[in-house]
Amino acid sequence: AGHVDVARSEDEALAQARERHGKDVALRQDEDVLDTWFSSALWPFSTMGWPKETPELKAFYPTSVLVTGFDIIFFWVARMIMMGLKFMGDVPFREVYIHGLIRDHDGQKMSKSKGNVLDPLDLIDGIDGEALVTKRTTGLMQPHLKEKIEKATRKQFPDGIPAFGTDALRFTFAALATTGRDIRFDLGRVEGYRNFCNKIWNASRYVLMNTEGEDCGPGGTLSLPDRWILSRLDHATEAALDAFGKYRLDLAAKALYEFTWYEFCDWYLELSKPVLQADASSPEALRGTRHTLVTVLESLLRLLHPIMPFITEEIWQRVAPLADVSGETIMCQPYPAPGQHARDEAAEASMAWIQQFILGIRQIRGVMDIAPGKPLKVLVEDPSAEDTRLLAEHAVFLQRLARLESVETLAAGAEVPPSSTEILGQMKVHVPMAGLIDHEAEAARLTKQKAKIEADLGRSEGKLANERFVSKAPPAVVEKERDRVAELRDKLAEVEGQIARVRALS
Repeated sequence: AGHVDVARSEDEALAQARERHGKDVALRQDEDVLDTWFSSALWPFSTMGWPKETPELKAFYPTSVLVTGFDIIFFWVARMIMMGLKFMGDVPFREVYIHGLIRDHDGQKMSKSKGNVLDPLDLIDGIDGEALVTKRTTGLMQPHLKEKIEKATRKQFPDGIPAFGTDALRFTFAALATTGRDIRFDLGRVEGYRNFCNKIWNASRYVLMNTEGEDCGPGGTLSLPDRWILSRLDHATEAALDAFGKYRLDLAAKALYEFTWYEFCDWYLELSKPVLQADASSPEALRGTRHTLVTVLESLLRLLHPIMPFITEEIWQRVAPLADVSGETIMCQPYPAPGQHARDEAAEASMAWIQQFILGIRQIRGVMDIAPGKPLKVLVEDPSAEDTRLLAEHAVFLQRLARLESVETLAAGAEVPPSSTEILGQMKVHVPMAGLIDHEAEAARLTKQKAKIEADLGRSEGKLANERFVSKAPPAVVEKERDRVAELRDKLAEVEGQIARVRALS
Protein backbone atom coordinates (compact mmCIF):
# COMPACT_ATOMS: atom_id res chain seq x y z
CA ALA A 1 0.00 0.00 0.00
CA GLY A 2 3.05 2.25 -0.24
CA HIS A 3 3.60 2.54 3.49
CA VAL A 4 7.02 1.95 5.07
CA ASP A 5 7.27 0.01 8.33
CA VAL A 6 10.54 0.12 10.22
CA ALA A 7 11.15 -2.76 12.63
CA ARG A 8 13.84 -4.97 14.12
CA SER A 9 12.45 -8.17 12.53
CA GLU A 10 10.06 -9.28 9.79
CA ASP A 11 7.55 -10.52 12.37
CA GLU A 12 7.52 -7.15 14.11
CA ALA A 13 7.10 -5.34 10.80
CA LEU A 14 4.25 -7.69 9.81
CA ALA A 15 2.47 -7.05 13.12
CA GLN A 16 2.75 -3.29 12.54
CA ALA A 17 1.41 -3.59 8.99
CA ARG A 18 -1.55 -5.81 10.03
CA GLU A 19 -2.47 -3.33 12.71
CA ARG A 20 -2.77 -0.68 10.03
CA HIS A 21 -4.09 -2.61 7.00
CA GLY A 22 -5.67 -5.79 8.32
CA LYS A 23 -4.55 -9.42 8.15
CA ASP A 24 -4.23 -9.79 4.39
CA VAL A 25 -1.07 -7.77 3.82
CA ALA A 26 2.15 -8.59 1.98
CA LEU A 27 5.53 -7.05 2.80
CA ARG A 28 8.48 -6.40 0.53
CA GLN A 29 11.86 -5.66 2.08
CA ASP A 30 13.62 -2.56 0.76
CA GLU A 31 16.71 -3.49 -1.26
CA ASP A 32 18.62 -0.38 -0.09
CA VAL A 33 19.04 -0.97 3.63
CA LEU A 34 22.67 0.07 4.32
CA ASP A 35 22.91 2.50 7.20
CA THR A 36 24.99 5.69 6.91
CA TRP A 37 28.23 4.29 8.30
CA PHE A 38 27.95 0.96 6.49
CA SER A 39 27.48 2.63 3.11
CA SER A 40 30.23 5.14 3.96
CA ALA A 41 32.56 2.24 4.71
CA LEU A 42 32.26 1.16 1.06
CA TRP A 43 32.99 4.67 -0.22
CA PRO A 44 36.68 4.23 -1.29
CA PHE A 45 35.72 1.65 -3.92
CA SER A 46 31.92 1.78 -4.39
CA THR A 47 32.23 5.29 -5.87
CA MET A 48 34.50 3.99 -8.64
CA GLY A 49 32.33 1.28 -10.13
CA TRP A 50 32.94 -1.65 -7.77
CA PRO A 51 32.23 -4.57 -7.98
CA LYS A 52 33.19 -4.07 -11.64
CA GLU A 53 36.90 -3.84 -12.48
CA THR A 54 36.72 -0.29 -13.81
CA PRO A 55 39.74 1.76 -14.98
CA GLU A 56 38.99 4.27 -12.21
CA LEU A 57 39.08 1.56 -9.55
CA LYS A 58 42.37 0.26 -10.88
CA ALA A 59 43.92 3.74 -11.01
CA PHE A 60 42.67 5.20 -7.73
CA TYR A 61 42.48 2.33 -5.27
CA PRO A 62 44.19 2.51 -2.85
CA THR A 63 44.61 6.24 -2.32
CA SER A 64 47.46 7.71 -0.26
CA VAL A 65 45.99 9.95 2.48
CA LEU A 66 42.67 10.27 4.28
CA VAL A 67 41.91 13.57 6.05
CA THR A 68 39.40 13.31 8.88
CA GLY A 69 38.38 14.42 12.35
CA PHE A 70 39.16 12.25 15.36
CA ASP A 71 35.46 11.88 16.25
CA ILE A 72 34.71 9.43 13.39
CA ILE A 73 37.79 7.23 13.47
CA PHE A 74 35.78 4.19 14.62
CA PHE A 75 32.56 5.00 12.74
CA TRP A 76 34.20 5.61 9.39
CA VAL A 77 37.98 5.19 9.18
CA ALA A 78 38.21 1.76 10.81
CA ARG A 79 35.22 0.49 8.83
CA MET A 80 36.68 1.65 5.50
CA ILE A 81 39.88 -0.22 6.33
CA MET A 82 37.99 -3.40 7.25
CA MET A 83 35.77 -3.27 4.16
CA GLY A 84 38.78 -2.53 1.95
CA LEU A 85 40.63 -5.56 3.29
CA LYS A 86 37.52 -7.73 2.91
CA PHE A 87 36.42 -6.77 -0.61
CA MET A 88 39.56 -5.36 -2.25
CA GLY A 89 42.31 -7.27 -0.43
CA ASP A 90 44.12 -4.04 0.49
CA VAL A 91 43.68 -1.05 2.80
CA PRO A 92 42.05 1.98 1.09
CA PHE A 93 44.78 4.45 2.15
CA ARG A 94 48.28 4.37 3.65
CA GLU A 95 48.13 7.39 5.95
CA VAL A 96 45.43 9.13 7.99
CA TYR A 97 45.75 12.84 8.82
CA ILE A 98 43.63 13.44 11.92
CA HIS A 99 42.68 17.05 12.65
CA GLY A 100 40.78 18.69 15.47
CA LEU A 101 37.24 20.03 15.43
CA ILE A 102 36.46 23.69 14.91
CA ARG A 103 34.58 24.98 17.95
CA ASP A 104 33.05 28.39 18.62
CA HIS A 105 34.76 31.10 20.70
CA ASP A 106 33.36 29.53 23.92
CA GLY A 107 34.75 26.09 23.07
CA GLN A 108 31.33 24.66 22.14
CA LYS A 109 30.99 22.30 19.18
CA MET A 110 29.35 24.13 16.29
CA SER A 111 25.82 22.88 15.86
CA LYS A 112 22.68 23.95 13.98
CA SER A 113 20.62 23.32 17.10
CA LYS A 114 22.83 25.67 19.14
CA GLY A 115 22.78 28.35 16.48
CA ASN A 116 26.54 28.88 16.78
CA VAL A 117 27.59 27.75 13.29
CA LEU A 118 29.83 30.03 11.23
CA ASP A 119 29.41 29.61 7.48
CA PRO A 120 32.84 29.93 5.78
CA LEU A 121 31.20 31.88 2.94
CA ASP A 122 30.03 34.50 5.44
CA LEU A 123 33.62 34.88 6.67
CA ILE A 124 34.86 35.18 3.10
CA ASP A 125 32.22 37.57 1.70
CA GLY A 126 30.95 39.18 4.92
CA ILE A 127 27.34 39.35 6.18
CA ASP A 128 25.35 42.07 7.94
CA GLY A 129 23.96 41.59 11.45
CA GLU A 130 20.30 41.10 10.51
CA ALA A 131 21.06 38.57 7.79
CA LEU A 132 23.28 36.62 10.22
CA VAL A 133 20.54 36.53 12.87
CA THR A 134 18.02 35.32 10.29
CA LYS A 135 20.41 32.64 9.06
CA ARG A 136 21.14 31.34 12.56
CA THR A 137 17.51 31.22 13.68
CA THR A 138 15.94 29.65 10.57
CA GLY A 139 15.15 25.93 10.48
CA LEU A 140 16.19 25.30 14.08
CA MET A 141 15.94 21.75 15.41
CA GLN A 142 14.98 23.29 18.74
CA PRO A 143 12.74 26.30 17.90
CA HIS A 144 12.35 27.26 21.56
CA LEU A 145 16.02 28.36 21.56
CA LYS A 146 15.41 31.00 18.88
CA GLU A 147 15.28 33.98 21.25
CA LYS A 148 18.42 32.89 23.11
CA ILE A 149 20.36 32.33 19.84
CA GLU A 150 19.24 35.69 18.48
CA LYS A 151 20.36 37.48 21.63
CA ALA A 152 23.75 35.73 21.67
CA THR A 153 24.32 36.45 17.97
CA ARG A 154 23.52 40.15 18.33
CA LYS A 155 25.86 40.39 21.31
CA GLN A 156 28.77 38.60 19.61
CA PHE A 157 28.29 40.12 16.13
CA PRO A 158 26.56 43.51 16.62
CA ASP A 159 27.65 44.66 13.15
CA GLY A 160 27.64 41.27 11.47
CA ILE A 161 30.87 39.80 10.06
CA PRO A 162 33.22 41.79 7.81
CA ALA A 163 34.60 40.27 4.60
CA PHE A 164 37.96 38.62 5.27
CA GLY A 165 38.52 36.93 1.90
CA THR A 166 39.31 33.33 1.04
CA ASP A 167 43.09 33.46 1.45
CA ALA A 168 42.94 34.93 4.96
CA LEU A 169 40.47 32.23 6.05
CA ARG A 170 42.53 29.41 4.50
CA PHE A 171 45.71 30.68 6.16
CA THR A 172 43.87 30.88 9.50
CA PHE A 173 42.80 27.25 9.26
CA ALA A 174 46.33 26.18 8.34
CA ALA A 175 47.90 28.19 11.16
CA LEU A 176 45.48 26.68 13.71
CA ALA A 177 45.81 23.10 12.46
CA THR A 178 47.86 21.63 15.27
CA THR A 179 47.45 17.88 14.84
CA GLY A 180 44.47 16.45 16.71
CA ARG A 181 43.75 19.59 18.70
CA ASP A 182 40.33 21.22 18.78
CA ILE A 183 40.29 24.77 17.46
CA ARG A 184 38.54 27.61 19.28
CA PHE A 185 37.65 29.77 16.34
CA ASP A 186 38.37 33.45 16.84
CA LEU A 187 37.61 36.14 14.25
CA GLY A 188 40.59 38.08 15.56
CA ARG A 189 42.92 35.48 14.05
CA VAL A 190 41.23 35.80 10.64
CA GLU A 191 41.57 39.57 10.86
CA GLY A 192 45.26 39.17 11.62
CA TYR A 193 45.81 37.00 8.55
CA ARG A 194 43.79 39.44 6.41
CA ASN A 195 46.41 41.99 7.50
CA PHE A 196 49.02 39.46 6.38
CA CYS A 197 47.40 39.40 2.92
CA ASN A 198 47.58 43.20 2.86
CA LYS A 199 51.25 43.01 3.87
CA ILE A 200 52.02 40.69 0.93
CA TRP A 201 50.07 42.93 -1.45
CA ASN A 202 51.87 46.11 -0.33
CA ALA A 203 55.28 44.42 -0.39
CA SER A 204 54.58 43.24 -3.95
CA ARG A 205 53.60 46.77 -4.99
CA TYR A 206 56.93 48.03 -3.67
CA VAL A 207 58.83 45.34 -5.58
CA LEU A 208 56.94 45.99 -8.82
CA MET A 209 57.34 49.76 -8.45
CA ASN A 210 61.11 49.32 -8.31
CA THR A 211 61.53 46.58 -10.92
CA GLU A 212 58.93 46.89 -13.73
CA GLY A 213 60.59 48.38 -16.79
CA GLU A 214 64.04 47.96 -15.23
CA ASP A 215 66.92 45.53 -15.77
CA CYS A 216 66.22 42.69 -13.29
CA GLY A 217 68.42 40.05 -14.88
CA PRO A 218 71.12 38.02 -13.13
CA GLY A 219 74.77 39.00 -13.07
CA GLY A 220 74.61 42.07 -10.85
CA THR A 221 76.53 42.65 -7.63
CA LEU A 222 74.77 41.26 -4.56
CA SER A 223 74.79 43.36 -1.40
CA LEU A 224 74.94 41.88 2.10
CA PRO A 225 71.11 42.08 2.47
CA ASP A 226 70.71 40.39 -0.95
CA ARG A 227 72.91 37.47 0.06
CA TRP A 228 71.23 37.29 3.47
CA ILE A 229 67.63 37.15 2.20
CA LEU A 230 68.49 34.48 -0.39
CA SER A 231 70.06 32.41 2.39
CA ARG A 232 67.02 32.92 4.64
CA LEU A 233 64.72 31.97 1.73
CA ASP A 234 66.48 28.61 1.53
CA HIS A 235 65.93 28.07 5.28
CA ALA A 236 62.22 28.96 4.94
CA THR A 237 61.81 26.61 1.95
CA GLU A 238 63.34 23.73 3.89
CA ALA A 239 61.19 24.43 6.95
CA ALA A 240 57.96 24.62 4.92
CA LEU A 241 58.67 21.40 2.99
CA ASP A 242 59.60 19.55 6.17
CA ALA A 243 56.40 20.69 7.87
CA PHE A 244 54.18 19.78 4.90
CA GLY A 245 55.82 16.35 4.79
CA LYS A 246 54.80 15.78 8.41
CA TYR A 247 51.27 17.17 7.90
CA ARG A 248 52.11 20.06 10.23
CA LEU A 249 50.24 22.75 8.34
CA ASP A 250 50.54 25.00 11.39
CA LEU A 251 54.35 24.84 11.30
CA ALA A 252 54.42 25.41 7.53
CA ALA A 253 52.19 28.46 7.94
CA LYS A 254 54.35 29.71 10.83
CA ALA A 255 57.60 29.37 8.86
CA LEU A 256 56.18 31.17 5.83
CA TYR A 257 54.51 33.89 7.90
CA GLU A 258 57.69 34.68 9.84
CA PHE A 259 59.87 34.72 6.73
CA THR A 260 57.40 36.90 4.81
CA TRP A 261 56.55 39.42 7.52
CA TYR A 262 59.71 39.72 9.58
CA GLU A 263 62.59 38.86 7.27
CA PHE A 264 61.39 39.81 3.77
CA CYS A 265 59.08 42.76 4.54
CA ASP A 266 60.36 44.25 7.80
CA TRP A 267 64.08 43.83 7.14
CA TYR A 268 64.99 43.11 3.53
CA LEU A 269 62.64 45.59 1.82
CA GLU A 270 63.85 48.34 4.16
CA LEU A 271 67.48 47.37 3.58
CA SER A 272 66.95 47.47 -0.21
CA LYS A 273 65.95 51.15 -0.12
CA PRO A 274 69.45 52.59 0.42
CA VAL A 275 70.63 50.73 -2.71
CA LEU A 276 67.59 51.55 -4.86
CA GLN A 277 67.34 55.19 -3.80
CA ALA A 278 71.03 56.16 -3.63
CA ASP A 279 72.34 58.23 -6.51
CA ALA A 280 75.77 56.69 -6.02
CA SER A 281 74.58 53.08 -6.47
CA SER A 282 76.31 51.37 -9.36
CA PRO A 283 74.30 49.73 -12.20
CA GLU A 284 75.63 46.35 -11.01
CA ALA A 285 74.38 46.95 -7.44
CA LEU A 286 70.97 48.11 -8.69
CA ARG A 287 70.69 45.09 -10.95
CA GLY A 288 71.68 42.72 -8.14
CA THR A 289 69.08 44.10 -5.74
CA ARG A 290 66.32 44.21 -8.37
CA HIS A 291 67.08 40.63 -9.38
CA THR A 292 66.99 39.55 -5.73
CA LEU A 293 63.67 41.33 -5.14
CA VAL A 294 61.86 39.56 -8.00
CA THR A 295 63.59 36.22 -7.39
CA VAL A 296 62.66 36.08 -3.71
CA LEU A 297 59.11 37.34 -4.26
CA GLU A 298 58.43 34.86 -7.07
CA SER A 299 59.71 31.96 -4.94
CA LEU A 300 57.76 33.18 -1.93
CA LEU A 301 54.53 33.27 -3.93
CA ARG A 302 55.05 29.62 -4.94
CA LEU A 303 55.76 28.70 -1.30
CA LEU A 304 52.54 30.36 -0.15
CA HIS A 305 50.36 29.21 -3.06
CA PRO A 306 48.97 25.94 -1.59
CA ILE A 307 47.62 27.87 1.40
CA MET A 308 46.80 31.20 -0.30
CA PRO A 309 45.95 30.40 -3.92
CA PHE A 310 44.18 33.57 -5.05
CA ILE A 311 46.41 36.47 -4.02
CA THR A 312 49.53 34.51 -5.01
CA GLU A 313 48.15 33.81 -8.50
CA GLU A 314 47.19 37.46 -9.00
CA ILE A 315 50.61 38.80 -8.02
CA TRP A 316 52.58 36.01 -9.72
CA GLN A 317 51.13 36.91 -13.11
CA ARG A 318 53.01 40.25 -12.93
CA VAL A 319 56.12 39.10 -11.07
CA ALA A 320 56.93 35.93 -13.05
CA PRO A 321 58.00 37.70 -16.29
CA LEU A 322 60.34 39.97 -14.28
CA ALA A 323 61.93 36.86 -12.71
CA ASP A 324 62.21 35.26 -16.19
CA VAL A 325 59.74 32.51 -15.24
CA SER A 326 57.38 31.38 -18.01
CA GLY A 327 54.00 29.69 -17.67
CA GLU A 328 50.30 30.44 -17.77
CA THR A 329 49.60 29.91 -14.08
CA ILE A 330 51.39 29.52 -10.78
CA MET A 331 49.39 26.30 -10.25
CA CYS A 332 51.54 24.47 -12.78
CA GLN A 333 54.89 25.68 -11.43
CA PRO A 334 57.14 23.37 -9.40
CA TYR A 335 57.17 23.91 -5.66
CA PRO A 336 60.47 25.48 -4.48
CA ALA A 337 63.11 23.05 -3.22
CA PRO A 338 65.97 23.61 -0.76
CA GLY A 339 69.37 24.20 -2.32
CA GLN A 340 68.17 26.46 -5.13
CA HIS A 341 69.74 29.43 -3.34
CA ALA A 342 73.10 29.36 -1.58
CA ARG A 343 73.26 29.39 2.20
CA ASP A 344 75.58 32.19 3.33
CA GLU A 345 76.59 31.85 6.99
CA ALA A 346 78.87 34.90 6.84
CA ALA A 347 76.05 37.09 5.52
CA GLU A 348 73.69 35.76 8.18
CA ALA A 349 76.22 36.49 10.95
CA SER A 350 76.82 40.04 9.72
CA MET A 351 73.09 40.67 9.37
CA ALA A 352 72.48 39.35 12.88
CA TRP A 353 74.96 41.98 14.14
CA ILE A 354 73.23 44.76 12.16
CA GLN A 355 69.81 43.69 13.43
CA GLN A 356 71.04 43.58 17.01
CA PHE A 357 72.50 47.10 16.70
CA ILE A 358 69.33 48.54 15.13
CA LEU A 359 67.03 46.82 17.63
CA GLY A 360 69.21 48.17 20.46
CA ILE A 361 68.67 51.73 19.19
CA ARG A 362 64.94 51.09 18.78
CA GLN A 363 64.81 49.76 22.34
CA ILE A 364 66.32 53.02 23.61
CA ARG A 365 63.79 55.02 21.60
CA GLY A 366 60.92 52.98 23.02
CA VAL A 367 62.04 53.13 26.65
CA MET A 368 62.84 56.86 26.53
CA ASP A 369 59.80 57.74 24.39
CA ILE A 370 61.90 59.31 21.60
CA ALA A 371 60.11 59.86 18.28
CA PRO A 372 60.96 57.14 15.71
CA GLY A 373 61.98 59.67 13.05
CA LYS A 374 64.22 61.84 15.22
CA PRO A 375 67.90 61.48 14.14
CA LEU A 376 70.14 60.31 16.97
CA LYS A 377 73.81 60.81 17.74
CA VAL A 378 75.36 57.51 18.86
CA LEU A 379 78.56 56.92 20.80
CA VAL A 380 80.13 53.45 20.80
CA GLU A 381 82.48 52.34 23.55
CA ASP A 382 84.93 49.39 23.55
CA PRO A 383 84.12 48.04 20.06
CA SER A 384 86.02 44.93 18.96
CA ALA A 385 87.91 44.89 15.69
CA GLU A 386 84.92 43.07 14.12
CA ASP A 387 82.51 45.68 15.54
CA THR A 388 84.65 48.46 14.04
CA ARG A 389 84.72 46.75 10.64
CA LEU A 390 80.97 46.19 10.58
CA LEU A 391 80.27 49.77 11.73
CA ALA A 392 82.31 51.17 8.85
CA GLU A 393 81.18 48.67 6.24
CA HIS A 394 77.45 48.92 6.88
CA ALA A 395 77.10 52.51 8.07
CA VAL A 396 74.54 53.28 5.34
CA PHE A 397 72.18 50.52 6.57
CA LEU A 398 72.60 51.48 10.23
CA GLN A 399 71.96 55.15 9.57
CA ARG A 400 68.91 54.44 7.39
CA LEU A 401 67.12 51.87 9.55
CA ALA A 402 68.10 53.22 12.99
CA ARG A 403 67.61 56.87 11.93
CA LEU A 404 71.12 57.95 13.03
CA GLU A 405 72.64 61.40 12.66
CA SER A 406 76.16 60.17 13.40
CA VAL A 407 78.14 57.30 14.92
CA GLU A 408 81.30 58.16 16.87
CA THR A 409 83.73 55.82 18.61
CA LEU A 410 84.79 57.02 22.07
CA ALA A 411 88.46 57.13 22.87
CA ALA A 412 89.63 54.78 25.62
CA GLY A 413 88.89 56.29 29.03
CA ALA A 414 86.76 59.12 27.60
CA GLU A 415 83.92 60.36 29.78
CA VAL A 416 80.46 59.27 28.66
CA PRO A 417 77.81 62.03 28.81
CA PRO A 418 74.39 61.27 30.41
CA SER A 419 73.10 58.62 28.02
CA SER A 420 70.76 55.70 27.57
CA THR A 421 72.84 52.59 26.92
CA GLU A 422 72.51 49.18 25.28
CA ILE A 423 75.23 46.51 25.53
CA LEU A 424 75.91 44.51 22.34
CA GLY A 425 78.53 41.85 23.08
CA GLN A 426 81.55 43.67 24.47
CA MET A 427 80.51 46.96 22.83
CA LYS A 428 78.41 49.58 24.63
CA VAL A 429 76.12 51.74 22.51
CA HIS A 430 75.28 55.13 24.10
CA VAL A 431 72.61 57.62 22.99
CA PRO A 432 73.29 60.99 24.72
CA MET A 433 70.03 62.38 26.06
CA ALA A 434 70.93 66.08 25.95
CA GLY A 435 68.26 67.88 23.94
CA LEU A 436 66.27 64.71 23.23
CA ILE A 437 63.82 64.76 26.12
CA ASP A 438 62.59 67.21 28.78
CA HIS A 439 63.68 65.25 31.84
CA GLU A 440 61.32 67.00 34.25
CA ALA A 441 58.29 66.70 31.95
CA GLU A 442 59.07 63.04 31.23
CA ALA A 443 59.51 62.26 34.94
CA ALA A 444 56.19 64.00 35.70
CA ARG A 445 54.41 62.02 32.95
CA LEU A 446 55.79 58.73 34.21
CA THR A 447 54.98 59.59 37.84
CA LYS A 448 51.36 60.27 36.85
CA GLN A 449 51.28 56.94 34.97
CA LYS A 450 52.73 55.19 38.03
CA ALA A 451 50.00 56.64 40.29
CA LYS A 452 47.26 55.33 37.99
CA ILE A 453 48.80 51.84 37.89
CA GLU A 454 49.12 51.81 41.70
CA ALA A 455 45.45 52.77 42.05
CA ASP A 456 44.34 49.99 39.66
CA LEU A 457 46.62 47.52 41.44
CA GLY A 458 45.21 48.49 44.84
CA ARG A 459 41.64 47.84 43.65
CA SER A 460 42.50 44.44 42.20
CA GLU A 461 44.51 43.38 45.25
CA GLY A 462 41.60 44.50 47.44
CA LYS A 463 39.24 42.21 45.53
CA LEU A 464 41.54 39.23 45.99
CA ALA A 465 41.93 40.03 49.70
CA ASN A 466 38.14 39.82 50.04
CA GLU A 467 37.36 36.20 51.01
CA ARG A 468 33.75 36.61 49.91
CA PHE A 469 34.82 37.57 46.37
CA VAL A 470 37.27 34.68 46.12
CA SER A 471 34.75 32.10 47.37
CA LYS A 472 31.63 33.38 45.57
CA ALA A 473 32.93 34.56 42.19
CA PRO A 474 33.33 32.03 39.33
CA PRO A 475 36.85 30.53 39.28
CA ALA A 476 37.50 32.03 35.84
CA VAL A 477 36.74 35.54 37.14
CA VAL A 478 39.06 35.08 40.15
CA GLU A 479 41.83 33.75 37.89
CA LYS A 480 41.38 36.70 35.55
CA GLU A 481 41.79 39.10 38.48
CA ARG A 482 44.97 37.30 39.57
CA ASP A 483 46.35 37.64 36.04
CA ARG A 484 45.48 41.34 36.10
CA VAL A 485 47.40 41.81 39.37
CA ALA A 486 50.47 40.10 37.92
CA GLU A 487 50.25 42.24 34.77
CA LEU A 488 49.88 45.48 36.78
CA ARG A 489 52.86 44.60 38.96
CA ASP A 490 54.98 44.06 35.85
CA LYS A 491 53.84 47.41 34.45
CA LEU A 492 54.59 49.14 37.73
CA ALA A 493 58.12 47.72 37.83
CA GLU A 494 58.68 48.83 34.24
CA VAL A 495 57.49 52.41 34.89
CA GLU A 496 59.56 52.66 38.08
CA GLY A 497 62.61 51.57 36.07
CA GLN A 498 61.89 54.26 33.46
CA ILE A 499 61.55 56.93 36.17
CA ALA A 500 64.90 55.87 37.65
CA ARG A 501 66.57 56.05 34.23
CA VAL A 502 65.17 59.51 33.46
CA ARG A 503 66.25 60.88 36.86
CA ALA A 504 69.72 59.39 36.42
CA LEU A 505 70.07 61.25 33.11
CA SER A 506 68.92 64.65 34.44
